[in-house]
Amino acid sequence: MKPLFITATNTNVGKTYTTLKLIDYFSKLGYKTGVFKPIETGVKDQPEDASLLLKTCTKYNNDFSIFSTDDICPIQFSLPAAPYVSANLKDIDLRAIFTTVKRLQQYCDILLIEGAGGLLVPIQKNYFMLDLFKALDASLLLVAHDKLGSINDTLLNLSVLKHHHIDPTWCINVRDPEQFAHVTLPFYKAYFENIYTLQENLPQIAASLITDSNGNRYTF
Repeated sequence: MKPLFITATNTNVGKTYTTLKLIDYFSKLGYKTGVFKPIETGVKDQPEDASLLLKTCTKYNNDFSIFSTDDICPIQFSLPAAPYVSANLKDIDLRAIFTTVKRLQQYCDILLIEGAGGLLVPIQKNYFMLDLFKALDASLLLVAHDKLGSINDTLLNLSVLKHHHIDPTWCINVRDPEQFAHVTLPFYKAYFENIYTLQENLPQIAASLITDSNGNRYTF
């Protein structure tokens, strides 16, 4: 089964929140779920996002209890910035990421991979989070925010993905339903055929993401 890559239209949109919901949802369907946070910045003592992901994952999949946060988050930086900036503009060795993916996939049915920042966050000078996603051959979930500016951010991200011939599943993390209903939802309803929110459409989101190695959809 292909891994799932969770990205967002910007930082602090809700990638970790989304990944946690997917862990819970897939696990309750009977799938052994695994987690991977290839890169985390802003790390002090422990990578907070990776720690939370691993803690939640092991509640459902005891096989992942053999891993530490360093195992599921092999690249960590203290500066809360884009990875390439956090690495002092030095290219990051990505071999640990691809080695870890293969190892983690042995202990789960579905591996959820949470990106850092958004699609065009630089990992190296000319290598971005989008390039990492493509190299991992995963399904993609793009999470959008619900604030003013969501329309612009979402359309820009979808435009970039279309340029790269990627057709993602995308959804909105609605934190302020009243504001969203007035300033953003009217356009989305007029422009898009389907609108998914994490709060109301998790089953549809999950079903659209799960594919085998040939790209065939799984049935829930």
